[in-house]
Amino acid sequence: MKGVVLAGGLGSRLLPMTTVTNKHLLPIFDRPMIFYPVQTLIRSGIDEILVVTGGDHAGGFLKLLGDGRRIGARRLYYAYQEGEGGIADAMSRAEHFAAGDSTCVILGDNVFERDLSAQVARFEEVSCGARVLLKEVPDPERFGVAEVSNGRVTRIVEKPVNPPSHLAVVGAYFYDRRVFDIIKTLRPSGRGELEITDVNNQYLAWGQLTYDLVDGWWADAGTPESLLRVSNLVASAP
Repeated sequence: MKGVVLAGGLGSRLLPMTTVTNKHLLPIFDRPMIFYPVQTLIRSGIDEILVVTGGDHAGGFLKLLGDGRRIGARRLYYAYQEGEGGIADAMSRAEHFAAGDSTCVILGDNVFERDLSAQVARFEEVSCGARVLLKEVPDPERFGVAEVSNGRVTRIVEKPVNPPSHLAVVGAYFYDRRVFDIIKTLRPSGRGELEITDVNNQYLAWGQLTYDLVDGWWADAGTPESLLRVSNLVASAP
């Protein structure tokens, strides 16, 4: 399995901090944000990783991370996303890197208390379809939300006004090689982006979408409030 970290976007919700840098280069406590998803993959046993970025500050990732060996990656690669095409569009840049292997994809502003070793092992037992990670949150309207019945995901709704549950689909996904074929069939949403929820819903329609619950705390760092919250969580960790 190969790892993909999606670290593009304009970071407009974090202005003015992102005026002169990519949001994934901002600090969370004592390390740049991008370190956390990369090291989560490494601790989970995935050490061949692609970082997909974009915008005017992409060179900062190369200067900071280099070839990845300093932070434990066996090989670290880079890809560039033009414009704001959405998460699935950014994921499409990983097709040649994946080379037919399954992938674990983490959004660059997602921070996990614990590694994903158990989830990786469960997905590799089957190695087909897709697996999402869920976490109960107090503000599900900010996320893609899963409705679960009898141990199965029955639907996923993107940022719903009236969430069907409090189970957020967090920013880590497992896919087999067919994910890239699905992305090629997508059309932009009303936001003008290729939505990762549409990818997950295709696997759901095939009856090949499973889920795991996140162990420990999880947080995204996409707003000033959540950036402060996750910094405090990291700072108080033993």
